[in-house]
Amino acid sequence: MGKTTGFIEYSRETERKRSARERIADWNEVYLKTPESKIKVQSARCMDCGVPFCQPSCPVNNSIPDWNDLVYQDRWYDALEALHATNNFPEFTGRVCPAPCEASCVLGLIEPAVAIKLVEKNIVDMGFENGWVTPRPAKKMTGKKVAVVGSGPAGLAAAQQLARAGHAVTVFEKAPRPGGLLRYGIPNFKLEKHLVVRRLAQMEAEGVEFRCGVHVGADIMAEQLRQDFDAVLLACGAEAPRDVPIAGRDLRGIHFAMDFLTQANRRCEGDPVEADPILAEGKRVVIIGGGDTGADCLGTSLRQGAKSVRQVEIMPTPPAERSPLTPWPMWPLMLRSESSHEEGGQRYWGMKTLEFVNDGSGNVAGIKVEQVGPPPEFKTFPNTGRTLEADLVLLAIGFQGPVLPGLVAELGLETNANSTVATPTPYATSVPGIFSAGDMRRGQSLVVWAIREGRDAAAVVDTFLRV
Repeated sequence: MGKTTGFIEYSRETERKRSARERIADWNEVYLKTPESKIKVQSARCMDCGVPFCQPSCPVNNSIPDWNDLVYQDRWYDALEALHATNNFPEFTGRVCPAPCEASCVLGLIEPAVAIKLVEKNIVDMGFENGWVTPRPAKKMTGKKVAVVGSGPAGLAAAQQLARAGHAVTVFEKAPRPGGLLRYGIPNFKLEKHLVVRRLAQMEAEGVEFRCGVHVGADIMAEQLRQDFDAVLLACGAEAPRDVPIAGRDLRGIHFAMDFLTQANRRCEGDPVEADPILAEGKRVVIIGGGDTGADCLGTSLRQGAKSVRQVEIMPTPPAERSPLTPWPMWPLMLRSESSHEEGGQRYWGMKTLEFVNDGSGNVAGIKVEQVGPPPEFKTFPNTGRTLEADLVLLAIGFQGPVLPGLVAELGLETNANSTVATPTPYATSVPGIFSAGDMRRGQSLVVWAIREGRDAAAVVDTFLRV
């Protein structure tokens, strides 16, 4: 633990943000750097709770009490070692993870929880600043070759683990640059891309080869990978978006959220953008979907200079405090606000989208909505219909699973009822030598779960190759 009486003496403090006016004028990270002294104070709040519920609540099973104690003792290098023992990329999770560990913190029963995410982020940032994060190539190669398809968090975690185990790893990525969701899905103001680049450099120095601009199933057939490699791990994500099949869906100006976010990130990277640009500048934007992706669209739209932004969610407004339906240590049902919500825009809850409005020329001019009650009935409230004006509508209501035509069909992989790739034994598909991990296997989830999946899948692949 940290200081014996730390949780009694100190209050929870989290990162300070740049002003909303300042940060919507650029794409830089929202949060300001936290002084080392304050991080130590926050680590001191970690109490000797006996059973650290934070640890099993973390998908990668981070040894949270251990590295909190090490930070309090000024043993930052040792804290970094403890952190990397379970998490390949704490600089990513320390920025974009919703922190289920904090929701199950024992201190949270009586006081605000330990600022675990703050400590995690600063441990790894200090590690990079001091040159402690160095390549760790395998001491002995096995002579086996592994293809990893997809360079999102699951693919990257698996690739790094397999390379360190001594296998020759090649990562195939259809985009111009590696990183997957980390590079093209998450906006820069939440995850600056130099953080991704520096970790990729470490992996390349460890022997991982990245082949970008190669769409497996199109530019190269999956069967070719089976012939050229001893094992193939599919970590292609859950890229099939959930649609809103209502009247007017074919109007111009209605786009999936990820298409919008990907274009925005490509512009920031200096990559070419498709011929049909999706821009919020000067437009009345309506975002359908009240989750994290919708919040990312909100922050991106504001930075692009949208005239107005509205975020519509069919579910009712969550309670301000933890719902009794989700008691500790469960992930609490409660109202959450992202940094983007502080920057502008309006949020609408309990509102169902009925129809997209045509401006008379085939462009979207708005959406017709009505107030509804809670699930599962979503009963309509009479006389609540209205139209929200919109020049750009972004659909941010989640994903159905991986894209099934192409790679999955070509390999003849079995799928589950929710369209994810079936793995009859953990991480092994129905085709020998083909494995799967991340959202492609478990469905849309968190970055931290993708890292866990990649690490576990790498262990299964390593065992397969060594038999």
